[in-house]
Amino acid sequence: MSIIIDETHESSAQSWVQSANRMDGDFPLQNLPMGVFRTDMRHPPRPGIRIGSSVLDLPALLETQSVRLGEHEQVALRQTTLNAWMALGRRSSSALRRSLFELLHERANARTREAVAACLVPIEDCTMLLPASIGDFTDFYTSIHHARRASEAVRGEATLHPNFQSIPIAYHGRSSSIAVSGPPCHRPYGVTGATSGYRPSEKLDFELEVGFYVSETAYGKLPFTVDEADRHLFGFCLVNDWSARDIQRWEAFPLGPFLAKSFMTTTSAWIVTAEALAPFRVAPAAREPDAPPLAAELTSAAHASLGAIDLSLTVTLQSRLMREAGMPGMVIARPNFKDQYWSAAQMITHHASNGCSLRSGDLISSGTVSGPEREDSGCLLERTRDGQSPFTLPSGESRSYLSDGDTIAFSGRCTREGFRSIGFGACVADVVNPPA
Repeated sequence: MSIIIDETHESSAQSWVQSANRMDGDFPLQNLPMGVFRTDMRHPPRPGIRIGSSVLDLPALLETQSVRLGEHEQVALRQTTLNAWMALGRRSSSALRRSLFELLHERANARTREAVAACLVPIEDCTMLLPASIGDFTDFYTSIHHARRASEAVRGEATLHPNFQSIPIAYHGRSSSIAVSGPPCHRPYGVTGATSGYRPSEKLDFELEVGFYVSETAYGKLPFTVDEADRHLFGFCLVNDWSARDIQRWEAFPLGPFLAKSFMTTTSAWIVTAEALAPFRVAPAAREPDAPPLAAELTSAAHASLGAIDLSLTVTLQSRLMREAGMPGMVIARPNFKDQYWSAAQMITHHASNGCSLRSGDLISSGTVSGPEREDSGCLLERTRDGQSPFTLPSGESRSYLSDGDTIAFSGRCTREGFRSIGFGACVADVVNPPA
């Protein structure tokens, strides 16, 4: 496990890009997340770096020769997705981060600033796209709080399946329906019972998750350990894995989720790299005294010390009525990713343990992130006990599940004393009527 805190994490470092120096901003000099954007249909999509309220156009930057990279690295950064760049691994990613840090630092000379400034694009002029061509999407189930409360809501008792504390549980999702933050979520049609026919879901739910993209392709040297798995973590994003609970309830047995999950998954546009998150690594959540011992491949001294990420998450819900009245969204959950029972490295290790190839650009998601308290549930199934305990919005409306016109927005922020806080940007979508 390679977790390095270096000069790029210095809390006092400021950028000559003034919008990056706002203390409440998500994208300071210490972050430098990657994404893919376009400015108009005449030009192809291209990789960029978020700095404050601007996007640094990486192909344009390469033309200025302000940053020195190898031929393979330059070719990768001129692609329309980040897959080729992810495949180059942590060494290239770390080197680029250090170079960009110097170019954007306030100590950069006037000539450098002028060259780099010409490559900055205002974020309002950018259309964000999925950062990678996602070959495969895997959705895990790694919150013990979610597992217990979901069981209580569905089966009436907060029990765990016997395998939950032994291995990270997952299913293979549908990569074709993954969308970047912004487009609406159309309420899905489905069958909810033997005689229901196809009709719009009445129990549309969100799921607050943290996703991560695979870096170097993992195959051939298996099984590997959590320490080796860490180098396959390129970076992290926010994920809303929308769920139709009534459809899910009817179809899930005996083979698991299908149409209830495959209609849409929303991701945030920016990938916060593993290097940027180094200061926010913490020990994983404690296991219960009666939990079975971990397999040797799923733990190590380094992982036991720094295997988790201290990432505070927020879910807000704004109804159409609230929006029309000028009322802000209501915060309905504030869980932390560090409370997950299984870490990202453990998910990768288990995923590849049978020889399964994980390819650069694959997206893996944590499953619902929920805190110890019901108020910090990462979905409405838990929060409302499957609709039995609705809550009231500031507009006076009540919610058991999502209504048409609702806007669900996720945000995430890493904070630690002595370091600059960094954010993940928005993961947001409106709920709309199903298409005619």
